[in-house]
Amino acid sequence: MDQFFGTDGIRGRVGEEPITADFFLKLGWAVGSVLAKEGAASVIIGKDTRVSGYLFESALEAGFLSAGVDVGLLGPMPTPAVAYLTQAYGATAGVVISASHNHFQDNGVKFFSSQGFKLSDKNQKEIEKKLSEPMVSVDSDHIGKARRHEQPLGRYIEFCKSTFDRSVDLSGLNIVIDCANGATYHIAQSVFSELGANITIINNQPDGFNINLDCGATDTKQLQQIVIEQKADLGIAFDGDGDRLMMVDSNGEPVDGDELVFIVAKAWYQQARLDNDTVVGTKMTNLGMRHALKDLGINFIEADVGDRFVMEQMQISGSILGGEGSGHMICLDKTTSGDGIISALQVLEVLAKSGKSLGVLKLEMEKYPQVLINVKTHGKVELDSHINLKKAQLEVEAELGDEGRVLIRASGTEPLIRVMVEGKNLVLVQQGADKLAKVLSS
Repeated sequence: MDQFFGTDGIRGRVGEEPITADFFLKLGWAVGSVLAKEGAASVIIGKDTRVSGYLFESALEAGFLSAGVDVGLLGPMPTPAVAYLTQAYGATAGVVISASHNHFQDNGVKFFSSQGFKLSDKNQKEIEKKLSEPMVSVDSDHIGKARRHEQPLGRYIEFCKSTFDRSVDLSGLNIVIDCANGATYHIAQSVFSELGANITIINNQPDGFNINLDCGATDTKQLQQIVIEQKADLGIAFDGDGDRLMMVDSNGEPVDGDELVFIVAKAWYQQARLDNDTVVGTKMTNLGMRHALKDLGINFIEADVGDRFVMEQMQISGSILGGEGSGHMICLDKTTSGDGIISALQVLEVLAKSGKSLGVLKLEMEKYPQVLINVKTHGKVELDSHINLKKAQLEVEAELGDEGRVLIRASGTEPLIRVMVEGKNLVLVQQGADKLAKVLSS
């Protein structure tokens, strides 16, 4: 098992191991040393808007340079933008300093290969091994060089626009966009307004501390209110690093990742654009979505939770569409990672071509009630040997019967046990989730 890497890179509380300047210095050296084994190497580094990004950007930069790797600095940039720009700039790897949807007190790091995909397990194991060795800098005549790239924003904006059918007219749409005071703050308005939509932008004033604070994809209440007040057609919410998407219909009702993937999947299937007639989701994917896809004749593949596992199953199955209820949507024929902006554009394209509203399209899939409770833990909890939990789970599953299910798993990024119960009967679902959470907390 990896010591540092979780389901989505390395993440934790700033100032606590391993989210410290000295660790990031050594991490840059370790990653750089692994990359440099194959010859001359270069990396690009992007970051979101949290204040600690300055600290870790400098530490990583120094580590890479000490391993003889050249560094290109991008400044604030969405995670999917770094995936794209790694390829566009011909870099050996891309690095994002971000804790995604977490608040500013946390930070972390994600890595992309030269092809724009998340690093493989093999790469991560090599890096972990290198981290256990003493840090030794290359000779002074082999130290890397650093420079700041001048036009990364423009390149990424044009790339996003290129994934949209330009024959489609968005000029009749009034859209509210919530940037979560994160890495899309200086990009989203340009992309959507240049494609013709009428845009109201909120939470696009990052100060280093307000990223994901009561806003964005993880908290759409403010967006829902503003959509209703302004009588907008819909709202779009990104998370702090721009790889998640949530939307809000004209009635202020949230539309989650499962519903958005279904909307795109149905349209692409009907247009014969859905490769292998297959969609990839996760263990958390709503039962209602699974049943709706099956009714259409679309295959569903279940991956482990985490966009990198969704991506793995997409590559194995030859699927071009996958995602999670949390808002990651991967359109593999457009880009190599979950991208909130590009995903939103695909949904808007479906809306415009169908002539239907987001609210109407949402109703084409019956979403089963789902209750998710995060139970904080102190240290590791062995779920497999938790007798009382096993007993309670069997009791809840018996109550739900064939019209529901239970999923209990440890978070890969936070000290939490996630309890998920879903089914047609909301009362039974809520009671079951509360019962399991209580057992875990006792």
